[in-house]
Amino acid sequence: MTSDTAPRVAVVFATDQGSTRDIADFIAADLSARGAQVQLHDAEHAPDPTEYDVLILGSAVHDMQLLPPAAAYLDHNRRELTGRDVRLFTVGLGPALRGPIGRRMGRTVPPGIAALRDAVGARELHAFAGRYDRAGVSFRARLQYRLLGGGRYGDLRDWAEIRRWAAGIGDSLNLAPATVLTTHP
Repeated sequence: MTSDTAPRVAVVFATDQGSTRDIADFIAADLSARGAQVQLHDAEHAPDPTEYDVLILGSAVHDMQLLPPAAAYLDHNRRELTGRDVRLFTVGLGPALRGPIGRRMGRTVPPGIAALRDAVGARELHAFAGRYDRAGVSFRARLQYRLLGGGRYGDLRDWAEIRRWAAGIGDSLNLAPATVLTTHP
């Protein structure tokens, strides 16, 4: 695929502590290595989505909602995004939970996020685990995390899963395999 016909991809993110930005940067680098024309933007300074063939938006999840800049970007550009190739990803604790209750909660898409996904007609929504550091977390929150099946603290991101998801997007865009393997931070 020549650079003239390479798909134009915007990777937009909203992050609180940096996990989502790291994942967005990784996805952008992977797609770029496969030949796409990729630009990375934070949601507060995101471009007009009509300038791109594909929009990938990632957001941290707090209180079962996308961060306000990500939700505002989707809501503000709802009309422009409808009918376009939109992929969403979230970053939170859900995918890291274990046990019967935790796994079920981790697979459940919160209603507010589902409503935004459906409003823009997103092609897919994928949830990734992020970072969860014990420092600064109340005893009550740590207890709730344990009861829901949370096992460990720290970096819970599954980089192999993130790589597979990015590769799936690249494959759907008919991009060549990456000549250089993208590494995570």
